[in-house]
Amino acid sequence: MAQISSSNGQCSSPSLGTARTKDVDKEEALQMEAEALAKMQKERVVTGNKQTSESISNTRQKAQTHNKQDHDLMVFPEAVAKKRVEDKLSTVDIDKMTHAELEKLLLDESFESSKVPALPATPVLSPSFSSPFYIGPTGQRGQWTPRLPGPVTCTLPPIYPSASYNKQAGVFQNGFHLSMSTYPSTEPVYLSLPGRSQYISYPLTTTTPFHPRGSLPMYPPTLTPEMAKVFDKIASTSKFLKNGKSSTDLEMTDFKSIVPKLPTSENSSDISKFDWLDLDPLSKPKVDNVEILCNAEDDAKVTSSTIAEDPWDAVLLEEKLLVTCHLERKMNGKSTAGATVTRSQSLNIRTTQLAKLQGQTPQQDNGTTSLTTENALFQDIEGRNQELAAFCQAVTKLRTNFPYNNQHTNPGFVLSPVMLQRNISRENASIKISIEIEGFQQPVTFTCDVSSPVELIIMQALCWVHDDLNEVDISSYILKVCGQEEVLQNKHCVGSHEYIQNCRKWDAEIKLQLLTHSVVCRDLARTDEDDRTPTNLTKHLYKTEKPFRENISRKICYALDGVETQAITNSVKKLRRAVNLPQSKNPEVSMFIIDDTSNGSVGSLPPENPVQVSIDQLTAAVYALLHLHFNSGCSSSNSATKNRSTKEAWTAIEHLQFTIFAAHGILTGWVSNYEKYYLVCSLTHNGKDLFKPVQSKKVGTYKNFFYLIKWDELIIFPIQISQLPLESVLCLTLFGILNQNSGSSPDSNKQRKGPEMLGQVSLPLFDFRRSLTCGTKLLHFWTSSHVTTASGTAHKRGNLMEKIVLQVDFPSLAFDIIYKIPQAANGLVHHSIETLEKNVKERLLTILARDGTLGLSKEDKEFLWEKRHYCHGHTHSLPKILASAPHWDWTSLPEIYSLLQQWPPLPPLTAMELLDSKFADQEVRTTAVNWIEAMSDDELTDFLPQFVQALKYETYLDNSLVRFILARALGNIQIAHCVYWLLKDTLHDAKFGVRYEHILGAFLSVCGKGLREELEKQTRLVQLLGVVAEKVKQTSGSARQVVLQSGMERVQSFFMKNKCRLPLNPSLVAKELNVKACSFFNSNALPLKVTLVNADPLGEEINVMFKVGEDLRQDMLALQMIKIMDKIWLQEGLDLRMVIFKCLSTGKDRGLVELVPASDTLRKIQVEYGVTGSFKDKPLAEWLRKYNPTEEEYEKASENFIYSCAGCCVATYVLGICDRHNDNIMLRSTGHMFHIDFGKFLGHAQTFGSFKRDRAPFVLTSDMAYVINGGEKPTIRFQLFVDLCCQAYNLIRKHANLFLNLLSLMLSSGLPELTGVQDLKYVQDALQPQTTDAEATIFFTRLIESSLGSVATKFNFFIHNLAQLRFSGLPSNDEPILSFSPKTYSLRQDGRIKEVCVFTYQKRYNPDKHYIYVVRVLREGQVEPTFVFRTFDEFQELHNKLGILFPLWKLPGFPNKMVLGRTHIKDVAAKRKVELNSYIQSLMNSSAEVSECDLVYTFFHPLLRDEKAEGIDGISKPAGSPSSPTSGKVGGEVKLSISYRNGTLFIMVMHIKDLVTEDGADPNPYVKTYLLPDINKTSKRKTKITRKTRNPTFNEMLVYSGYSKETLKQKELQLSVLSAESLRENFFLGGVMLSLKDFNLRKETVNWYQLTAVPYL
Repeated sequence: MAQISSSNGQCSSPSLGTARTKDVDKEEALQMEAEALAKMQKERVVTGNKQTSESISNTRQKAQTHNKQDHDLMVFPEAVAKKRVEDKLSTVDIDKMTHAELEKLLLDESFESSKVPALPATPVLSPSFSSPFYIGPTGQRGQWTPRLPGPVTCTLPPIYPSASYNKQAGVFQNGFHLSMSTYPSTEPVYLSLPGRSQYISYPLTTTTPFHPRGSLPMYPPTLTPEMAKVFDKIASTSKFLKNGKSSTDLEMTDFKSIVPKLPTSENSSDISKFDWLDLDPLSKPKVDNVEILCNAEDDAKVTSSTIAEDPWDAVLLEEKLLVTCHLERKMNGKSTAGATVTRSQSLNIRTTQLAKLQGQTPQQDNGTTSLTTENALFQDIEGRNQELAAFCQAVTKLRTNFPYNNQHTNPGFVLSPVMLQRNISRENASIKISIEIEGFQQPVTFTCDVSSPVELIIMQALCWVHDDLNEVDISSYILKVCGQEEVLQNKHCVGSHEYIQNCRKWDAEIKLQLLTHSVVCRDLARTDEDDRTPTNLTKHLYKTEKPFRENISRKICYALDGVETQAITNSVKKLRRAVNLPQSKNPEVSMFIIDDTSNGSVGSLPPENPVQVSIDQLTAAVYALLHLHFNSGCSSSNSATKNRSTKEAWTAIEHLQFTIFAAHGILTGWVSNYEKYYLVCSLTHNGKDLFKPVQSKKVGTYKNFFYLIKWDELIIFPIQISQLPLESVLCLTLFGILNQNSGSSPDSNKQRKGPEMLGQVSLPLFDFRRSLTCGTKLLHFWTSSHVTTASGTAHKRGNLMEKIVLQVDFPSLAFDIIYKIPQAANGLVHHSIETLEKNVKERLLTILARDGTLGLSKEDKEFLWEKRHYCHGHTHSLPKILASAPHWDWTSLPEIYSLLQQWPPLPPLTAMELLDSKFADQEVRTTAVNWIEAMSDDELTDFLPQFVQALKYETYLDNSLVRFILARALGNIQIAHCVYWLLKDTLHDAKFGVRYEHILGAFLSVCGKGLREELEKQTRLVQLLGVVAEKVKQTSGSARQVVLQSGMERVQSFFMKNKCRLPLNPSLVAKELNVKACSFFNSNALPLKVTLVNADPLGEEINVMFKVGEDLRQDMLALQMIKIMDKIWLQEGLDLRMVIFKCLSTGKDRGLVELVPASDTLRKIQVEYGVTGSFKDKPLAEWLRKYNPTEEEYEKASENFIYSCAGCCVATYVLGICDRHNDNIMLRSTGHMFHIDFGKFLGHAQTFGSFKRDRAPFVLTSDMAYVINGGEKPTIRFQLFVDLCCQAYNLIRKHANLFLNLLSLMLSSGLPELTGVQDLKYVQDALQPQTTDAEATIFFTRLIESSLGSVATKFNFFIHNLAQLRFSGLPSNDEPILSFSPKTYSLRQDGRIKEVCVFTYQKRYNPDKHYIYVVRVLREGQVEPTFVFRTFDEFQELHNKLGILFPLWKLPGFPNKMVLGRTHIKDVAAKRKVELNSYIQSLMNSSAEVSECDLVYTFFHPLLRDEKAEGIDGISKPAGSPSSPTSGKVGGEVKLSISYRNGTLFIMVMHIKDLVTEDGADPNPYVKTYLLPDINKTSKRKTKITRKTRNPTFNEMLVYSGYSKETLKQKELQLSVLSAESLRENFFLGGVMLSLKDFNLRKETVNWYQLTAVPYL
């Protein structure tokens, strides 16, 4: 068709304004024309209304135009006033305008095409319904006005131009055409909501009816395209992106007095001309004060006002009753509904509930919907969600097992934890107890045995009160811990309580208080009212952080305004086409007929009316979307169709398929940052992919109503439904391909490589009732909102995440596919492993001996599964066998379930492995929980973090694990307290936060009012401390203390109303702050030191640290592992006197840490001896002696140090704890050493560039060795230390599987340094799983030697000293800066150096053979040069410290220390002499600031050793002949381990003590052995040489292979101890002869043997 337009480029109808020509495809144009002609012929009425004919003509013109447009863009006609608006907008910079300026711009009359007539108020939907259809003003009732009020324009610029489709011209965003103004009626067009519709393309159930009593009015829009652009700008500003009122504001609102009425304008003509554009309520300008009109029964008008503090306030009120009033106003004798004006004109809400809420008589509600509260609406939706409803029922049933009147399960107070441990032999088992008794001025004190039952202690105390105990009920008394709200458990022995054990550890007085049950505080107990309160998953969450929770009204608005289904898109297209058809003014065929007597009810349209048909379709599509949203989290079962046929899943041969339709709610920042998007669809079970993941096509962002990513792609997995395991999970991961041309991304300056993962969502293929998913699903995943918005302003909403909605369409079958659990197989036979062939048996035993499933190959798993019936006797092997099962489909389950049922019960700690992601099967997990039930409450507390994390691996919300956790929490206050904080901390998990929210809601619903209020107080306290900590951190300098004091005063006001238990420990109750004692630590995080006054007058002050800006979850995990290690050692009788303190993450990057009293950091101790205190040996010993002045006290402190240091070495090595410096190692005045700050672990070491700071296996320095040895020389105390380390290490190795399982369960926790198998592999390698205890002992001994000899640790300490002291210059002369120089020297003291060079080198033999370099130094004013003697390591120390002092200077390169082969040889020394000389020349020729600094002059200053050194011309040579071997004075003992296995004799030389020499000098001992008789001396074996010690530790294995037991019985072991000498012959120190026939070679023999003067070879 020809294009028709006027000469000036405008359409022929002057009233229509300017409209660009738009393209439609040929078929659409012909269809439109045919429909229009048919309609005209049928009506046969031609009016003389010029406007009508022009409008019809214009409609046909537009239908014939051609202009390429993107088929996914909404296109709008332009207005006559476009130029004027553009001129106005061109004068301002929208991006730089403030909120006030934008609001002023919006209200400017020049942006309004004309005043709009009044709009009759019409009920639309419930308050939870936000319509995507835009309501604008119309004229009064009667015939349509022959003209429009003015040019009406609404244009949104295209985002992605495309020529794939042609679109109809001149269509508004709401689907209406301008020609609609020719209709001979001014009444609005209504959208009704049908119960069901033939146009819905996916199944709807009748269980979720939506019955509005009104209809949706639709009016012509009035918005300019430029104003649409302005709204885009406004919508992207942070001011308008705030998410409603703050929780504090909401809490302060009086529920009873609130009647949030949606405002009505006094003058309906003042309705904002922009309100119809309801793309998002957040894009509305602020309304500071709007009037609300309500009519009472007597038609009186009541006016009130409300202040709109936020763009959401007038639309949605969070967590409050949403109620409005209906006003009917009489105009000219005709009933007209008054407009209810809000910021979103499309959201008109009324109700009859107002009268009921205000105690008035309810009025007749003419077709309006009743409003409910938000909570009621949530309950309604949760009622529809059958899985949530089932979970509520399960929780309610669970609570009935714990009635409030059962004091055993509802004590109302905290029970002191108990931990059973083996008594250490020869230990003094008596303890002194002090008991406070009411009526006694002094406590009763007596001594008892640690094994005495608590009831016996109570009886002893009652003897002081009662003469006849037969009249006393012992069970009515309890012992409370003084200073804590904690009670000892009467059925346990007194020494098993952790409180008693800690008192013994610190040598503190044991203080208890005798009370009766009737007087003890039971404020945390549940009541009868608690038991009768219905379970509600959301009622008690309003005071918790809700990063994923949304107001239900906002959720619906979001669903309707952000999600556009295909049905909506198609319906809008049809509606466009329909409203552009020519219409008659004949009243008989007018669109709607309003009867005054019908109170505004809507008349019926003829069925053939295309507009009504299109509206029905669109309304049905919106209803279906609402239904979809309500059921987005529901099960897929069609409960409404109970008569539907079913089909068992194992018989379904259909392939799994679904359609990825689109992703809705796309962030505006993504549009510019990412070019394409694709989904990776994976089908997983047991944490592994069942098939190779399928990738969708790559598409860009589209915009219809809103931004979306549209795939509309069918995905088919090559697997039949019958082969799917019940717990199969569909995992969808969204990736974005970065736009290389975009510069607005926050990381745009980085090199862009691969795609970025934007989010992930999972969906079980079978719902909780085991029915296969079907129909359309709206899946929500959460993504960070850090991306930059289109306007370039950062989009910040605190910790809240942004929700993306993914629409996935599953096939809707005519029947339900149900998964029925198969029965276990019968007749399985178990075989003995002894019946296997030798090689098969050995292979099987090797596999079973491994720790966990980590490292099992595919072949190993196949072999293990094949031989599973031979493993019944190895109980612990069940997890390995189940992990080796090749298939978990329906046909494989009978065999697996039979194996599971017949297997002996696993120990609880072993059964925990079955809760890992590797085991998704519900039967397996339920069986594991049944076995774990045997775990005590106190033991369970240690593993709660893993149990809470394991909830992520459950397929459904209601499961045996969550019931187990809730049951234990109901019966134990300590567990309940831990569960609350662990669940609260997981709310921020992007993938599982909503699930944890449901569980937390269930917990709070059943835990009881007393405990719930206590937890709310703790949460409030943490929030207040967080505010103070943030302010202190943001303040600098001296102002910090002022800010801290003022902040703490505000916290103090909290305690004026409340006592509060500590989140760290529910036993500690604080009544107020000691504000003067509060302070902060001068570290990077600036944590607060919070001092609280104990509410118990018998208790001490409570000191804790509060941190912000650091993730304390990793510290929690590290401390948990150390605590479990300590319990393992104690249970094995090894008390390493570990310091266990508490740490709790209370939210994202914040938490509390317990402060250990009377302790200091090593740095603080060392710097008392100067900045180089870390290079000295005595600081720690002298500090301990200061606090332990008597010899007995010092010996006790030294012993504590030895034991605790051994435990720290083992724990930090196994866990790979890095970033160890002297500011995160602490020492208590009692000698206990412990580590803090576990920000780096599992081997993730801190680095300076490529320099790895933690190069030693663990921290063991010479000053620590000084305390251990009791001096500079090695003693048998160091051997004790080595033995303790090796014993502790081997005990942990026996429980390697436990630690691997615990860490594996935490892989999904989001810890940055625990993310995958490689981190578990680190721990597995550290534990040396395939070695024997003897081999592990040797291994750890070498680690001790390596750590003790590491200069890097001391140097690391020195660096930290400099950093903490902000070292900018050199210390004073009395503080040496070089480890080998006692003082610091300068140019002024020594004189300027004129020449310096490395003159030669010499070989030295003391203490070991090495080379020393002779440096010739000539100073100004000196005739003769001086010579100083420096080692290569001393040169390196000079270079390293110069690098610290002058980090910005380019220093000369230093020779490489590493050489191939031996280092102490002449060739190496000669080469180094040249290199060192070159280094010195370059150094002295550099800047004077470097070459003349005190560090350089101290290095070249002559030392006392230089003055005593021999002449430079000769090399020291041995004088005289070597002394002969001696067999003179001999003494000492040697400790050996002798064992035999697999044809090999193992002799481990462990320690030697108390060696004796003739001259009294310390020898250099080593051990040499022979198996005699040995004529050819082929059995000679030797250990390494230890230097200058009478008490050497070797822990070396000497191996003799190829000897049978019979042969060895005829042999004697000759062992000789000799001293290796450099200048003379080695001399004999003693020996021993052992006849091997006296040994039982079947087991290991460990013993001490006296050294004697035996003959030796």
